[in-house]
Amino acid sequence: MSLMRKILATAVALLMLAIILSSISCATPNALRDKIGVQLWSENCNRCHNAPSPTDFSDAKWANIGAHMKIRANLTDEEITKIVEFLQASN
Repeated sequence: MSLMRKILATAVALLMLAIILSSISCATPNALRDKIGVQLWSENCNRCHNAPSPTDFSDAKWANIGAHMKIRANLTDEEITKIVEFLQASN
């Protein structure tokens, strides 16, 4: 196989991979959008540690924890808002 054909085959493979990945990433936010705070809390917070009880912290403290965990757990604004609202409503 000539060098030009190898380059073309690689480019086609990368293009196909990009299309597949973009279609997967577009479907994920729709699934997350339908989840409520308690679902997001139980799925995300227990991934790395035992999730604290919603009554463990005040509303203000939950807001601070949410801001910190948004970055640490790579959560979206929508996800962390739902989680913090659930935790604050449970106090």
